[in-house]
Amino acid sequence: MMAIQWFPGHMHVARKKVAETLAKVDVVIEIVDARMPLSSSNPMIEKLRMHRQRPALKILNKADLADPALNKIWLEWFRAQPGTEAILLGEDNKQEALKRIPQLCLKLAPFRTGVEKPLRAMIMGIPNVGKSTLLNTLAQRKVAKVADTPGVTKSQQRIETLGGVILYDTPGLMWPKVEHEPSGFRLALGGSIGRNAYDEVEVAYFAIEALKARYPAELMKRYKLPDLDGEVEALFERIGRKRGAVMAGGLIDEQKTADLIITDYRSKAIGRMTLETPDDFIGVDLGSGEDAPPDTLDENADEL
Repeated sequence: MMAIQWFPGHMHVARKKVAETLAKVDVVIEIVDARMPLSSSNPMIEKLRMHRQRPALKILNKADLADPALNKIWLEWFRAQPGTEAILLGEDNKQEALKRIPQLCLKLAPFRTGVEKPLRAMIMGIPNVGKSTLLNTLAQRKVAKVADTPGVTKSQQRIETLGGVILYDTPGLMWPKVEHEPSGFRLALGGSIGRNAYDEVEVAYFAIEALKARYPAELMKRYKLPDLDGEVEALFERIGRKRGAVMAGGLIDEQKTADLIITDYRSKAIGRMTLETPDDFIGVDLGSGEDAPPDTLDENADEL
């Protein structure tokens, strides 16, 4: 399998604007995918945030699609990181969780008091992680375009909420090079990578291998497989035949089979699944974002 990389042209412009705006904000709100929390955390954002010494609120979105037991483990892991709060979003407590977001931001920046001295937060995240939906909810009006396609938001905007919090929306931002190959495939499987950057059959192969290792019972149940014997190619063909993805002459329709496996994963049809644990990243380099632009604002920008 080839490594997956995706960094469209508009992101080159967006990352410099992010570095500039970060000097004006008090808190960074980063939305990550609860099914792959660290793979979907942008190391370039982390580098810029740490440079400016800004606290972070990590929102583990799509928690209803992720493994409930691992949701708790990841929540505790993020909360143990310096200057970081974390919250799950997407489960039954969605409305309660949304109300807590401004409260947690104020906890991270207690020197901000409200309307007279509004808290300024930047909402960030990789593409298609649910950032625009959250922004519209916090703003209590439609201010961002929502689509099930990565890379829809391409420019930054400033939004004043009814609660006196100023939000800076940013485009979904990848980093120049995904160093950790499994993370690239997880991001493609989750829908955060543009389709022109990966081969669906290879991503489906990756899904089979990952689910075979982590959720074998669910994989067998979904595709009515009596066992998971054989290489990934053989399992892929068995799944295709079970789901009727067969062309004239009895050959498997590889594209159709790959699409259905990827769709089944994204829609929770196979089950609630998390593709990684904190232990998977011990000694792993996710990419530092070393190509991120320097912060070009004057140091006095912190006082704006």
